[in-house]
Amino acid sequence: MIFGAKRRRGHQGFFALFEHLDSTVDVCKALRAAGHKGFRAYAPLPEHELLEEGLALKHSPVRVFTLAGGLTGAATGFAFTSWTSMDWPLVTGGKPILSIPAYVIIAFECAILFGALSTVIGLFINAGLPNLRPLVAYHPECSNGSFGVYVTAPPARAAEVKEILSRHEPAELREEQEGFDV
Repeated sequence: MIFGAKRRRGHQGFFALFEHLDSTVDVCKALRAAGHKGFRAYAPLPEHELLEEGLALKHSPVRVFTLAGGLTGAATGFAFTSWTSMDWPLVTGGKPILSIPAYVIIAFECAILFGALSTVIGLFINAGLPNLRPLVAYHPECSNGSFGVYVTAPPARAAEVKEILSRHEPAELREEQEGFDV
């Protein structure tokens, strides 16, 4: 799994490979404390500690897509049924042409449909799928149980980033100009 921000062009890239989750979380906290935002964390599986403590990600923005889709669907359901009743009125027994309680079922179904579709769209947008660009940094050990951190920094702050990463004793530390692919 890949967590974090996108890579910036013209910056120096550093990749550190860690054996333990705690070291990865600690280096992410140290990078955030130093004011670095252009870093990405790699993990063999989703780790809530890495997301919440290391990268300081709290809530997924996908839920906003779901809410907007559900509200749009409910409004569409009510609007469609009301428009249909007004355009083709069926007067039976003196009952009103617009009977809102009867439209609740259609509005509910439209809310579920639009909410589900917008959730899928929001998931694809926030996950960056389809990924038409190749990965900036990849190490096969990040799929075998190790954790990685890829940091981009301007040349003026490159020594600071390297010192922060070295302080946490990574199993491997790479320095690349344009990223790498093993």
